[in-house]
Amino acid sequence: MKLVILDRDGVINKDSDHFIKNPDEWIPIAGSLEAIALLNQHGFHVVVATNQSGVARGLFDMVTLNAIHDKMHHAVAQVGGHIDAIFYCPHAAVDNCECRKPKSQMIEDIGHRFSIDLNNVASVGDALRDLQAFANVGCQPMLVKTGKGKQTLAAGNLPKDTLVFANLAEAVDYIIEHY
Repeated sequence: MKLVILDRDGVINKDSDHFIKNPDEWIPIAGSLEAIALLNQHGFHVVVATNQSGVARGLFDMVTLNAIHDKMHHAVAQVGGHIDAIFYCPHAAVDNCECRKPKSQMIEDIGHRFSIDLNNVASVGDALRDLQAFANVGCQPMLVKTGKGKQTLAAGNLPKDTLVFANLAEAVDYIIEHY
C-alpha cells in the first residue's frame, strides 16, 4: 500500500493565527486539492493528521469540526480525489496528551489503522511539530513553504533529511516520481 500523510492547515488549506473556526474559513491553497487527486490517481492513500486545539479552547465544537472536514472532503471530491481518513487531536497543548504533534501517537495510530510500516512514508507539513512527529516514527518529513512553512524553514533545526518544497503540488510531484 502506498500512503501519504498530510497536515491540514497550511498544507491543504490556508492557515490562520486565529484558527479555522467554521467551514467558511476553510479555504484551499491553490493546487492542493488537485495534488491530492493526483496522488489518488497514482494509487496513493491520503490521510490527514491535524492538531485541532480549537475544540479544547472552546472556539468550535465537534459538529463544526466535522462540517469543516465535510467541506474539505467535498472540495477534494469535486476535483476527482478523496481523503481516506482524517486523524485529529482535539486537545490543547496544556493537556499534555500523546496524540498532539510533535508527539507521534496520532501518526502511530495511522500506521496501525492502515497496517503499514511507517518507515519512509511521505509526510507533508508546514510546522516543525509536524515534521518532528513524522520523523519520530520513521516517516520521510517534507516541509512545504505554505502556511507556517517559510517561518519554519527560517527557524531551522529541521529533522534530519527533511525535504523542502514550495507547496503541496510540488511535493506531490516529487512523491509520485520517487515513491
